[in-house]
Amino acid sequence: MRMKTILLAVIALLAAASAAQAQYAPEAVRVMERARAASGGKAWARVAGLHEIGTEGGFRYERWADPLRFGIRTDIGTPAGRVVRGYNGAGAWSLHPSSVNVAAEPQPDMGQARAEAYVAGYGYYFRSRFDARASYVGVRQAEGRSFEVVRAHPNGGEARELWFDRKTGLLGRIVAPGAKAPLTVEVSDHRRVGGVMVPFRFVTFGGGLAKPVERVLESVDFKPLDRAMFSLPRPK
Repeated sequence: MRMKTILLAVIALLAAASAAQAQYAPEAVRVMERARAASGGKAWARVAGLHEIGTEGGFRYERWADPLRFGIRTDIGTPAGRVVRGYNGAGAWSLHPSSVNVAAEPQPDMGQARAEAYVAGYGYYFRSRFDARASYVGVRQAEGRSFEVVRAHPNGGEARELWFDRKTGLLGRIVAPGAKAPLTVEVSDHRRVGGVMVPFRFVTFGGGLAKPVERVLESVDFKPLDRAMFSLPRPK
């Protein structure tokens, strides 16, 4: 009886994985598979977590992302103190310095957090792990370069356009569509770390920003992460 239960569980998992992958259009899969091959191929299977250290807008910055399931956490040092934001797949949260008027701060956006976790964790390379769908937008031109664009949409989150360079296959741009001035992230300076290629420079503009914000990484590692870090810390 126990063996039958285990077998049924395995069949259910396989069916769920098949259904998840069926939500990706064949042309979108082709583009994402080319990008995965260009940035490390099978080496991505060994990536169990992502931890970045660098600067964003001139301030010290750290980010952790989970490539196994939805999870993201950012920690930014500001003149007022540290600002920490997280999302564990079920809830989004933020912590601010005591001197900040929290009531005036925007509330955590679940859809945005889910999209950021999906992109930061390279969810488009792991289609069986993430509940998402993707379609093929087509070829687009920008700043003298040609891109193949995929619209990736994690279920329950916001959509993102992923622009992959037609020459290299690597990710070159991330766009949050739908707004009059879409929020755009230019992605560059890809470097090989632990067998895979990851970008080290991100420039965000549009979306109501007064000026572009640059994020430059100093280091990236792929060690497994404690899932508790993506949840709101319990009061001591």
